[in-house]
Amino acid sequence: MKVFRNLLKYLIVFAFLFSQSLVFSKDLTLQKALVYQGDEKITGFYMSEKLDGIRGYWDGEKLLTRSGKLINTPKWFIENFPPFELDGELWSKRNDFEFIQSAVLKKIPTDSWEKITYNIFEVPNTKGDFSKRLEKANKWFETNPNKNVKIIPQIICTGKDHLNGFLKKIESKGGEGVILKDPSQNYHNGKIPYILKVKNFSKMEGIVIGINKGKGKYKNMMGSLKIKLDNGIIFNLGSGFSDLERANPPKINSRVVFKHYGFTKNKIPKFPSFLDLKKE
Repeated sequence: MKVFRNLLKYLIVFAFLFSQSLVFSKDLTLQKALVYQGDEKITGFYMSEKLDGIRGYWDGEKLLTRSGKLINTPKWFIENFPPFELDGELWSKRNDFEFIQSAVLKKIPTDSWEKITYNIFEVPNTKGDFSKRLEKANKWFETNPNKNVKIIPQIICTGKDHLNGFLKKIESKGGEGVILKDPSQNYHNGKIPYILKVKNFSKMEGIVIGINKGKGKYKNMMGSLKIKLDNGIIFNLGSGFSDLERANPPKINSRVVFKHYGFTKNKIPKFPSFLDLKKE
């Protein structure tokens, strides 16, 4: 009987831990920016630098990735965090993504967290326009200070020339791009037309050397292409494809054109996205 009770106890604990892992691995419904097309009316929008880090959602108790996984922070890092939600970027400096990823996603926090800051760009599910939402976070940390927290500065955009100048300045410093946001809007989740990301991209070519099978909704279709660049670098290209293209992927040894936003330290294209087959 005692053995049965102990077994039942272990099963209950296992079931609880399994259910918690499901909760933490569930994708979060957060704000997502659309790509700036160039013809939107952006005068009066707020603009800020788009930081190249790991997104961190504070649910009032713990810090999670955009996919809902728990971020194991040191206790001192989240000291004085508020009981309400925050959305921000875990970041160190420009062109430092590999370090940020390594530091932030470790199961056991290390001293690397000393170089990480939490940069707030939104206060989810708070009433009021964008300025009032940011003001809520500002007021909290004025009375509950935390040296690791920063509120991302916002600049009022006066038009396309202002945006282009700001983007050029950010890119000259090695930055990734700019985020535009209509400050008059209330908070909404998902992809919304009043939040835009602005980045200059480059085009590149590569040879298809493999086809990786898709998962989930892309089951029985192509998930990504294994691409080899002219310099020998190999990587997976998995975005930018239509369902029709996934059902009929480019053939092995065909040459494809894709866009990207610079390179990682390992010379792999950042945020690659398929454009077209190379025309002969």
